[in-house]
Order: sequence, then structure tokens, then C-alpha cells
Amino acid sequence: MQPDFFPMRHAAACLITTVFFLITSASAAQSSPTVAELVAKNIEAKGGAAAIGSLQSLRRSGKLLVNQGQFQLTFVQIYKMPGRVREEASIQGLTQVQVYDGKEGWQINPFQGRKDPERLSTDDVKSLAEDVADFGSALSDAQGKGNVIEYAGTEDVDGTLAYKLKISRKNGEVKYVYLDPDHYLEIRTLSQRTEHGAQVETETDLGDYEKVGGVYLPMAVEVGLRHSPDKQKILFDKAEPNVVLDDALFTFPASKPAAR
Repeated sequence: MQPDFFPMRHAAACLITTVFFLITSASAAQSSPTVAELVAKNIEAKGGAAAIGSLQSLRRSGKLLVNQGQFQLTFVQIYKMPGRVREEASIQGLTQVQVYDGKEGWQINPFQGRKDPERLSTDDVKSLAEDVADFGSALSDAQGKGNVIEYAGTEDVDGTLAYKLKISRKNGEVKYVYLDPDHYLEIRTLSQRTEHGAQVETETDLGDYEKVGGVYLPMAVEVGLRHSPDKQKILFDKAEPNVVLDDALFTFPASKPAAR
């Protein structure tokens, strides 16, 4: 009688499978970067913590494309640390202004027939406040900002398997940052916040990085609601670092005295 080798072959196969699984799992664990590694690589790719910290003001100008490019507006974005931002969009002699001064927001919106400045609600100013809080890099100084960063695996971003990091803010809102696996720069962000009682997801794609004042910043930005085809695209053609900016640019304008 020939000995039955099938049970032995089955056991060997199980052993080989188990060993392969353990090796694969160990390899995957070793290849998965830590949060600290990804944050460090992103800060280094942006130009380093010192360069980011020394960028105290920024003026960028270019064009804003809306309605899938049907309308083109002149666009100016101004940052001044700490925590102030002003954006201006102009077309046909009209200029919309939106400002966050670090505590409150206000706007002038002639496109809605309002030529006088008006204060923005806390919800309406959230996106501006988030932008200036993440100035330089959304991943920098997490502890100082009161943020918690977690590794969320990888995700396909238009054909790129990007590293995904989750930022939990102290106000309860969440932002996902997607890093290019080769250069560790942000190629997409996804912000989740509550506005006027509704959950809003804003997706921003970032590209065409250029070195400005020692820091690599995106010169092409596409932003809009997640899964919406109607997104705004900003193409910057000029960036000026550490320019002198008057604080009055961010201050709510004083009311004009009534004519007599």
C-alpha cells in the first residue's frame, strides 16, 4: 500500500500559506509610514519648518474661473499672520470682498446688490478661518493648533495612490489631507464641517507648486462641494512673500457719516 501523502501535502500547503501571510503582513506593517514620518516629509517637502514659520504675509494674484470656466474674474488673495486673510474677486468693475480678521469675518458683495460691508456669520466664515489656520501647511504645528492627526491609509486620487491623513480639530471638525507618495505635497484636501445645521464636505485639489519665499505653495487650486461638477478654479500667476500689508485691509470699515 502506497503511503497517503495528501494530508502531509495539505499540512505543508497550510504552513506555506501561513508563513507567506506572516511575511506579507510584516512587510506591509514595515512599509506603512507613521504619522510622524509623513508629517515630517510634508514639512520638509514644503521647504522646512523654519521657512514656513518665516512666511508672515503673502499676496497672490491670478484668475478665478466659475461656472465651469464660463466666467473669468480677477482674483487676489492676501494673508497676514497671525490668522488674517482677505480675498477679492473682480469683474466688469465690481469687486466682491471677503475677509477674516482672526476673530470675525465680513464681506462686500455687489453681485448681490450690496455695496456696503456686512458682517459674516460664524458658519459663513468657517472656510476662510480654516484656510488661514492651515497657512503654509495643514500638517504643521498640530499640537499648537490643538489638532490630532491620524494615518488613514491610502486612497486613489485621480490615478495616484495617495497617503491619507485625518486631522481632527479641537472644534470637532475634520479635514483629510492626501499626500503625493513621491513628493509628499498635498494634492487634495477634504474638509467636513457643519454650516447652518447641515454637514458640508468641501473638496480642494492642489497643484502646480512653486517656491515662494522658501515655501512650496500651490498655484492651481480647484475647490467645490464633494461630488459636485460645479467647482471654482483659481490659477495664480504671481505670488509675493512677506509683503508689507496695512492692518486696515482686514478691519471692518467704519461707517461713513450721513450726508447733510
